[in-house]
Amino acid sequence: MSARLWPVLAVLALWQAATAAALLPPFVLPPPLQVFETLWHERGLIGQHALTTLAETGAGLLIGTALGVTLALATSLAPRLERLIGPLLAGAQALPVFVLAPVLTLWLGYGLGPKVAMVALLVVFPVASGLRDGLATTPEPVLDLARIARASKLRTLIWLRLPHALPQGAAGLRIAVTYAPTGAVIGEWVGASQGLGYLMLMANARMRTDLMFAALLVILALTLALNRLTDRTLARAGL
Repeated sequence: MSARLWPVLAVLALWQAATAAALLPPFVLPPPLQVFETLWHERGLIGQHALTTLAETGAGLLIGTALGVTLALATSLAPRLERLIGPLLAGAQALPVFVLAPVLTLWLGYGLGPKVAMVALLVVFPVASGLRDGLATTPEPVLDLARIARASKLRTLIWLRLPHALPQGAAGLRIAVTYAPTGAVIGEWVGASQGLGYLMLMANARMRTDLMFAALLVILALTLALNRLTDRTLARAGL
């Protein structure tokens, strides 16, 4: 058995022991076997909502990553732009996501828009910050070679500084992928008619704690799968 499974089995064992000892009533903490049974019987319903959350997360990841890379490159070429955009990014990151969700829902409605925007906002800062830090730490001898060759700022950025910054940019992307599903679920809590966050709210309102925990497990599995996929993709790219 893989060593990675032992922590999971330990958590499940403690969970089962707590429910068997009746430390909490079943409507507060259902037994894990009941949750897995609900997950199987309601797999069609949960799968339908999971596809919505996955689509929101994927779209937000793509948009947020593209914006983060663009901002990092733009601020590296124009330091004055960094002084303008830097505080805005830091301020947006400092605001709790629950504060932004109602505003985005008011502006963009109850469709996919606010959820995708929420994910993108959570993704753009770690990607931009990681890549920007990497661009700022290019070895000085490399920059000296560019000056000797009289390379333009753009050529130096693309061909010399960017390759050295990719590992730190990849680290920022790994962090962003971890936050991405959270943004989608929070957006669904504020206003939605589909998605795992919406399903959790409906299950809670109907006292279906087993269904709520089943949706929570799917969110956890989705996050772990995205992290695994990102790690493998970046590892194949040498990052």
